[in-house]
Formats: sequence, C-alpha cells, structure tokens
Amino acid sequence: MKTYKFTSHSSTETMDFAFNLASKLNIGDVIVLSGELGAGKTKFTEGFLKYFGLDNEISSPTFNIVNEYKKDDIKIYHFDVYRLEDVSEFYAIGGEEYFSSGISIIEWGELISDALPNDLIKISFEKDHQDENIRYLNIELCGKFEDSF
Repeated sequence: MKTYKFTSHSSTETMDFAFNLASKLNIGDVIVLSGELGAGKTKFTEGFLKYFGLDNEISSPTFNIVNEYKKDDIKIYHFDVYRLEDVSEFYAIGGEEYFSSGISIIEWGELISDALPNDLIKISFEKDHQDENIRYLNIELCGKFEDSF
C-alpha cells in the first residue's frame, strides 16, 4: 500500500482533484471515501462525475444505497452504505456485482470492508479546524494501484 496526502483549499480544488483522478480510472476500479459529514465526499463525487459530463446529475444515494450514472459505455456507481446494518445487506443487494461492471465510488466503505476488493483507492477526508475551507485527503493506493500513480 502506498499513501499520499493532498491538501485542498476549497471545494473547487477537491473537485479538480477528483476530476483528474477520474481521467485515470477504468471499469472495475473502486474508490472508497470516508470522513465525517460535510468533509467533502459529495464534492469529490461531483468533481469525479464532471469528468464524464455528469456533474449536473448528482444526487445523494443516501436513501437508495446506490445511484447509477452512465456516459457512453461507462457506468459509475455511487454508493452510500452508511445506513446498512452490516456487510450482509450489501451482499443481499448484489453489491459486489457492481464492481466489475463500472467504476464504483463508495461512501462509508469502511463499513463493508469485508466485501471490498483488494485493488482499490481509499480516500479519507479530514476537516481543518482552523480554516473551514481546507480539507486533508489521505489517499491509500492498494493492490494494483500501488504502481499506477
């Protein structure tokens, strides 16, 4: 596992970071986002979707568990697994089947860690308590991603 840190000074920088990351990913890739409410996970996802021209379609998957976006032949799955009782609920919706058919962004993914593939990118968001605009993104590249970036 390789780790990196990125400091974002605004929601625009967070979105730009996600936009650039999206340009490097392919079907089957998984990103796990964690961090407290309001830390930037949704802004990250908005920037990610912007790369595909889908940023105006974003909606929170909180009540659906997963939202699907499609651009040409690429599907992007945006999960919010916060409300799942345990990993068995994720398996019950066929969650792991999504991994091979699109790019998956999973908020609160640490809650279903047993279901996650070994090859993934974990991004933990932290707020700066002195400056409300600053976010620290702690990035872990696991498996095949260790040598990709």
